[in-house]
Amino acid sequence: MKHVLILLLFITAGLTSQAQFTREQYIRKYQLLAIEEMGRSGIPASIKMAQACLESANGNSELSRKSNNHFGIKCKSYWKGQKVYYDDDARGECFRKYKSVEESYIDHTNFLMGNPRYAFLFKLPPEDYKGWAKGLKEAGYATARHYDKTLIKIIEDHKLYRLDYKQSLGQLPTYERPQQLNEGMSDRVAINPFNGRQIIKINGLKAVVARPDDTYEILAQATGIETWEIYKFNDRAAGYMPQPNEVVYIESKRRRAPRNQAFHTAEKGETMHFISQRYGIKLKPLYRRNRMEPGQQPNAGDVVYLRNKKPN
Repeated sequence: MKHVLILLLFITAGLTSQAQFTREQYIRKYQLLAIEEMGRSGIPASIKMAQACLESANGNSELSRKSNNHFGIKCKSYWKGQKVYYDDDARGECFRKYKSVEESYIDHTNFLMGNPRYAFLFKLPPEDYKGWAKGLKEAGYATARHYDKTLIKIIEDHKLYRLDYKQSLGQLPTYERPQQLNEGMSDRVAINPFNGRQIIKINGLKAVVARPDDTYEILAQATGIETWEIYKFNDRAAGYMPQPNEVVYIESKRRRAPRNQAFHTAEKGETMHFISQRYGIKLKPLYRRNRMEPGQQPNAGDVVYLRNKKPN
C-alpha cells in the first residue's frame, strides 16, 4: 500500500506540473481574446494581455483555474453572477466566478467601460500602453505599489505591443469557445464578439463574411484553420487585410464553377480575382482556362469561361 501511495503522489505531482502554463504558452493561447476585445472597446490588447498574465499568474492561480477569473475582479454590489471568496486585501473577499475564460475577458472590458473612474483612459491613443498602465494604477485598479511598472515590463519583455497592431506572437492555436449565455454579466455592452461565425456556402464551399477589423489571423483562429491556409484558399499574398463584408473561403476553392454557371460577363472594374471569389474558383486555373496571363484583367463585356477552356 505504501508503494501505491508513493506512486499516486508522483502521478499527481506530474499532472500538476504538466498543467502549469508558462507565460509564453498563456499568451499564445489567449492573445486572440485580447485582440478581439480591443476591436470592440479600444482597450489596448497589450494591456489586457499583461493584466491577465499578472492577475491570473499566467492562468495558474486558483482563482483563474477554479473560477475562470483572470483579472482579479471583485464582486461589487451590482454583480448578479456566481461568487467565490478568497483572502486578498481583507479576509474572505468576494470575487466574480465565470463559466469560461472568454466571459472573464469580456467582463473585464465591460468593467472598465462601465466604470466612470476609468473613462479618461479611453481618451488615450490606442497604442499608448504606458499611459494605460499608469492610468490603471492611478484609478486604483490594484493596490500594488508598482502595478504600472510591472505591466509595462511584461509588455516590453514579451513584445505585447505587437498585439495592439494585430500582430500575433507565434502561432495562434485554435481556441474552442463554448456557446452559452453570459448570465450575470454587465449589459452595458451587449455585443459578444465570440458568437460563432456564420458559415455561408458558395459553389458548395464554406466561407465566412469578414467583419470590420478582421484579419486573416483572426479568421483563422475563429474557424480553426491555419493562417497560411486562408491566404492560399483566397489567392492572397501574405499581409493582405480583408475588407468588411468580403467573402473569405475557409476551404480550398474548386477548379471550375457549377454546371449551371459556365460563363460570366465581366462588368467594368471587375478583376479575375473578383470573379474567382464570386464563383469559388481557383485563380490560376481560371487564368489558364481563359488563355490569359497572370495579372491580366478582363474588359467590360468580355465573356469569362468558368468551366471549359476558351476557344482559340
